[in-house]
Amino acid sequence: MKLSKAGAVAGVIVLALTVSGCGADNEAEQRKIAIGIKFDQPGIGLREDGKFSGFDVDVATYVAKELGYKPEQIEFKQVFSSDRELMLQFNEVKFVVASYSINDKRKAKVDFAGPYFVAHQDLLIRSTENEITKAEDLNRKRLCSVTGSTSAENVKAKLAPKAEMLELGGYSECLVALQDSTLDALTTDNSILAGYAARPENVGKFKLANLNLSNEFYGIGLKKGDKELQKKINDALGKMVKDGSWDKFVQQNFGAAQTAAAYRHEPAPQITEGR
Repeated sequence: MKLSKAGAVAGVIVLALTVSGCGADNEAEQRKIAIGIKFDQPGIGLREDGKFSGFDVDVATYVAKELGYKPEQIEFKQVFSSDRELMLQFNEVKFVVASYSINDKRKAKVDFAGPYFVAHQDLLIRSTENEITKAEDLNRKRLCSVTGSTSAENVKAKLAPKAEMLELGGYSECLVALQDSTLDALTTDNSILAGYAARPENVGKFKLANLNLSNEFYGIGLKKGDKELQKKINDALGKMVKDGSWDKFVQQNFGAAQTAAAYRHEPAPQITEGR
């Protein structure tokens, strides 16, 4: 059968549109979003056997879903407390969900959405420790935190200026030193400490001092000036609380800590950033 010139042209157009549509579908499937999280905080952000778990991981996944990304389109990247701002400034990640306390010093470099969680600075001590019952007891004690943490700054500036402070790269390193009695206490947010205390291999070895030494409002960090993304993330966080997902994430990530470490979480905070 002879094909007319008009029919041939129509066929080419249809074929082009089909190929173009397939390309768009493939592009959508390949679209990725990079999110910064912690890799070494049980209950918050943990990478173990190639899998990710923790409250921040659940929050990040929920927010990404509201932005149009499926779980398989998420690329989790490890961030350390000292490099969260740099990761955002150099576009290494789209946003950071990594026990990231909102403060003015950080807001000079990045913007935040949220807050989505409230923690308090506390101490993790050996279960046999009875001498540390208040912040002042840390003076002349050996204390550990991580480089870039607001907890280390708070101790040195306000709580126990005579404490011997050791700042390491990660909390896991501090925990090893605490267990070996090289250090007397590990300080950071109670949510992070509770996660470590609730690990099966740590139950009975450590305890929380249960001192509310500060209020830490966790926010989602994003590149400064991206008000559109800030609004979208705030909307996602509000929906997460309203539909019950926030309570679900808290229970599945901190439930064990409530028993093992007598940990108690605060209610979901009001969103204030960008409002």
